[in-house]
Amino acid sequence: MNSHAYQLTPSDARPLNLSAESLDAATALLPGGLYTTFRTYSHGQRVWGLQSHLNRLYLPAAQKGIVPALSQTELRQILVCLLDSAQAVEWRVRLILSESDQAGACFAVIEPFFPPPASLYQIGVRVVTVAIHRSTPRLKTTAFIAASARARQLLTGGIYEAVMMRPDGCALECLTSNFYLVRGATLVTARDGILRGVTRRAVLHLVRQIGLKIDYQPPCLKTPYDEAFLTSSSRGVVPIVEIDGQPVAGGKPGPIAVRLNALYQTYVERNATQL
Repeated sequence: MNSHAYQLTPSDARPLNLSAESLDAATALLPGGLYTTFRTYSHGQRVWGLQSHLNRLYLPAAQKGIVPALSQTELRQILVCLLDSAQAVEWRVRLILSESDQAGACFAVIEPFFPPPASLYQIGVRVVTVAIHRSTPRLKTTAFIAASARARQLLTGGIYEAVMMRPDGCALECLTSNFYLVRGATLVTARDGILRGVTRRAVLHLVRQIGLKIDYQPPCLKTPYDEAFLTSSSRGVVPIVEIDGQPVAGGKPGPIAVRLNALYQTYVERNATQL
């Protein structure tokens, strides 16, 4: 799968001569800075949580005194034109706002989006734990992609994600997603020391709707639990069936994760907004 990179200006999206097979590979070739990643709906016309994604760029930039090359309104207009001119049913989009080299420059990297196979949710995924964490958890920066490169090498042989752990055996989040445990009628997930994902906000809303309590603390894997799952914008709610080789929920997707994913897919389809 090839990714295409563009520099965004108030008037157009200028193609960049980059050769990259993934969003991360393309990102490594661009100036470092703040970024956000999302998928489209309705043939590239709608996005779930778009304002929250833009806030990840524009709010920290304002705090740092960085003036973006184009306004949020201009960015949205250019993005609409870019996706309309491209040939794909849906897109995975990464927006980058440079912090140092060409400070304020805005870039977009796009690639066709294909939903995960149904088997991902029917069978669940295997994950491992890693002893790393974000140095600036409230900021989504391209520096973390490079810093976590070694941990990403563990994602082979059927391992889908890596859970970042504190020294006390409690989990923070995954490399590219948020992490949760279910104990009885309580969902356990960290609130501090993590990047609070856009999908996470919707899932926590749905968790309350189905009557579960939420315990905001880093989930301890040493304490018995019933289910585990992860969430991200491109994947929704993904059941975890194995952590470090140990089965979770009998090695099958747990009922809470399965229910939440169905609710989430309906929720975002209904609430995604126009670009």
